[in-house]
Amino acid sequence: MQADLPFALDLMVACLRAGLPVGGAVEAAAKAVDGPVGTLLSTVTGRLRLGAGPEEAWTVLRDDPALSSLAREMIRAALSGAPVADVLTRLADDTVRETRAASSAAARRAGIQVIAPLGLCFLPAFVFLGIIPIVAGLATQAFGH
Repeated sequence: MQADLPFALDLMVACLRAGLPVGGAVEAAAKAVDGPVGTLLSTVTGRLRLGAGPEEAWTVLRDDPALSSLAREMIRAALSGAPVADVLTRLADDTVRETRAASSAAARRAGIQVIAPLGLCFLPAFVFLGIIPIVAGLATQAFGH
C-alpha cells in the first residue's frame, strides 16, 4: 500500500494542476491505482459525489495508518482553503522519504541477519579445507610417515 500512495498523490497533484476539482482528481487516482489505496480512494470519491462534506468523506481513510495523514491533510486543506496541490506534493515527498527510510532499515537488518547463516556455512568449509589438511600435514611430519 505504501508503494502505491506516492503515485496516487502525484497523479492527484497533476490532475489538480490541470484544472480538475478535488473530486475529479481523487476519482482519477482511484481508477489508476489498484489495490487497497484505489479502493479506499473510490470510497472517498463516492462519498464526495453523494454530497458529503470533506470531513465526512475523508474519515474513511483515518483508520488506515498509511492513509491517515492524507485524510488529515485533505480535511485541513478543505477547511482552511489551503491549496490542495501543494499539500499533496509535500505529503507525497514525505511518503517517499518514509518509504526509503524503511527500505534502508530493512536492508540493514537483512545484512545483519545473514551473518549467522553464512558463518554456519563457511565455518565447516574452513575447517575441512583449511584446518584439517594443515593438521594432517603436521601429523604426517611429526609421526614420520
